[in-house]
Parts: sequence; structure tokens; C-alpha cells
Amino acid sequence: MSMKKQYYDIIGDIHGHADELVKLLRLLGYVDAGDGYAHPERKVIFLGDFIDRGEHLRQHRKLLALVMKMVGNGHALAVMGNHEFNALAFHTLHQGEYLRRRTEKNIRQHQAFLNEFESEPELKKDVLAFFHSLPLWLELDGLRVIHACWHDDYIDAVRARSPSGLLDLDMLIDASTEGHLMFTAVETLIKGVEIGLPDGIIFHDKDGTERDAIRVQWWRRDAKTLGEVALPVGLDIGDAAQLPAPQTMPRYGEEQPPCFVGHYWLAGEPEPLASNVACLDYSVAKQGKLVAYRWSGESVLRKENFVHA
Repeated sequence: MSMKKQYYDIIGDIHGHADELVKLLRLLGYVDAGDGYAHPERKVIFLGDFIDRGEHLRQHRKLLALVMKMVGNGHALAVMGNHEFNALAFHTLHQGEYLRRRTEKNIRQHQAFLNEFESEPELKKDVLAFFHSLPLWLELDGLRVIHACWHDDYIDAVRARSPSGLLDLDMLIDASTEGHLMFTAVETLIKGVEIGLPDGIIFHDKDGTERDAIRVQWWRRDAKTLGEVALPVGLDIGDAAQLPAPQTMPRYGEEQPPCFVGHYWLAGEPEPLASNVACLDYSVAKQGKLVAYRWSGESVLRKENFVHA
């Protein structure tokens, strides 16, 4: 007797918006019978970035209780986002220093989490343990899931130390140490491929931080120039737009399994980025929407399978 294939509803970055998640789960047909929201035939996969943003929301506790219950009871799977990684580094002491420095900028970025957990040490400990249990990627029957970028070389580098893609304490320390292979590998997998801009070219990101490097659209298989792959889409990088697309950018072949990512703060109507790549981060924390993709085994992704409340 053949086993029934498992199908998934993949959900993008939530950033503390518990009410939006409940609305989306109900729309997808999930019901909470006491052991977390569940569906009779499907499972959720969360793409990470459960926390931060929404400083005036008091929903992180509600959200994490809901997600942790779903994952703990087998109704959902999840991968680590850069905000979970940052939280682990922010709260981990190594040789008398926190792995993520407690600068004004870093504290401000993490403030929504601190508002709800700093006075609850036991609860915070449970949540950080949950973050530690999240793999950097999932490779399942027919699909792949990662927070920002599927990069075979860096996945192989992590896998050589951790076949499961989980970060133990030593790997967390190495991944927080600039210049270490684990730093570059993990940074790429959870934040994307970064390319430095020529001297003198800068821009300001969504938080107003000055940047002299850009993330790139690694799913653009046929792109020839840096301007074609620059993120965010439409970013003005001046004459640098005519430079060739970087050789270091991974190319995700159309014969590879569908890959789902979050991270990129997209806007507009959700649709596939390539025939086999979809981003599900549509900026819920910036008045956007929380988006899911209802995957039922297809190798070519379809616009009509995106769902949002």
C-alpha cells in the first residue's frame, strides 16, 4: 500500500502579527482543537522571522505560543529566519560578550521581543530553545524551504558540520564571527547573497540604514547585469546597474525542486519569482499582507495557489 503524499501550506514572515496568522490559518481551513491549529490533510511550513517589528503590538507571546504548539504537536514545520538567529546571538554570552552586540540599533530592532519577554526569563528561555531547534533549511519530498537563499555550496558547508542543518552553540559562535566560513554560509542562507557596490554608491534601506552593498535576485537565471538582479526591485544604483551580474551569484536551475523563501519584503500581488521559486514575504509588518502558498505536489508554481487574508 503506497503512503499518501504530504502536502503543505507554506507561510511567510509573520513578525509578531498573531492575529493575522490566526486569520490566515482559518482561511486555509485549519481548526484549533486544543493541540494547536491543524488541518485533516495538510501541514504548515513556517519560513521563519516570527519576531521583531511591530513595536506597538503585544502579540509576540500569543504568536510564539501558537507556533510552538503547532510545531510541537506535528501540525507544522519551521525553518530559522535571520531574526531568530539574531535573537539567539543577542542573548548568548561568549567570553564575556554577547555574540550580537547590544548597540542602540540592535536593541531597537529587537525591542518588540524584549517588550514581551525580558521580564519573563523562563518563558524567554523556552522560546530561545525553540529557535535553537529550527533548522536552516528543509528538503522534503518534492520541495525545498529556506529563509532567504538556496546556495548549494554553503548548504554543503553547513551540512558537513551539521547534517540536519541545526546550529549548535559552537556553530552559532562561528556563524557570528566575521571571516569564518560559517559566518558567510549562514549569512547567505538566511539573508541572501550580498554584493558590494562600487566606491561612492550608497542607498538607504527600509529602516533608513545606509548601505554600500545590495542583495541580489539569485532566482533570475537569465539576468546579465547588476541592475537586473538588484534588490529591492527598482533600486537606483546609478552606473553600477550596467556592471555584469556577479559570477558568485548561485543560479537555481529550472530542473530543481520548487524552493520557497521569505525575507525580501515584497509588495503587490503575490506570484512566483521563477517557475520553481516563490517568496512569501509580503511585508505584513509594513502594512502589507501575510501570504501562504498552498502546495499540492506541483513542480511548476502557480499564481492561483497564493493565499492571503
